[in-house]
Amino acid sequence: MTTLPEVSAPDLAALLASRLCHDIISPVGAVQSGLELLDEMPNDPESMALVRNSTKSAVAKLQFARIAYGASGSSVAQIDLGDAKQVAEGFMGFERAELAWSGQRAYVPKNIAKLLLNLVVVANASVPRGREVAVEIASLEPEVHAVVRATGTPLRVPAKFRALLSGEALAEPIDAHGVQPYYTLLLAREAGLSITLEMKDDSAIFTIAPIGAETVAPEAEVEARPEAALAAETVATADPKV
Repeated sequence: MTTLPEVSAPDLAALLASRLCHDIISPVGAVQSGLELLDEMPNDPESMALVRNSTKSAVAKLQFARIAYGASGSSVAQIDLGDAKQVAEGFMGFERAELAWSGQRAYVPKNIAKLLLNLVVVANASVPRGREVAVEIASLEPEVHAVVRATGTPLRVPAKFRALLSGEALAEPIDAHGVQPYYTLLLAREAGLSITLEMKDDSAIFTIAPIGAETVAPEAEVEARPEAALAAETVATADPKV
């Protein structure tokens, strides 16, 4: 289980608020610039396009943040993964990477939905020049198993996320730039889930599973069994009377 540095509730709220402001200041500023241009050149098509596109971007980011960072109801509230997918598509519609989302749609505890959305942010940051971010939900009951995969070149998983995931001591306290990776791992811990990272060729694979769950493939499990036990199992299969 990943050990995370302690951040007080007021500091966490303040840092997440800073992160949200950082995300939306660019499109909101572009709206303001477009409106100023329209004051000088009424009905200018390029200025109108800038205002429309920037407004859509700001709305998409706010809708995403409402679920990814917000309270989303009471402490025991559940979230429809269909809604999570919808806001993720809206958010990624203004990013360089394409989003692919597959798997079961269901109501899940809010921290699970928030975890998936925050991993989408981490995965998107891992492919700054774009290509694809894929969410693959294998199961939700009785246990959560899912994969978020970032594919592209160059592949750059945020250093702060890798450091926190490996339990490294941080040289500096968590700041507004590092709060999102921190919050992602905090959500996993609160949901009783673990995150593992595998780097393979041009892909970063983030796997979500219950804490302590076995990650060994079935074929590997067979190979790892003691030879005597495997032989006994073979005999029992061949002759039910044994």
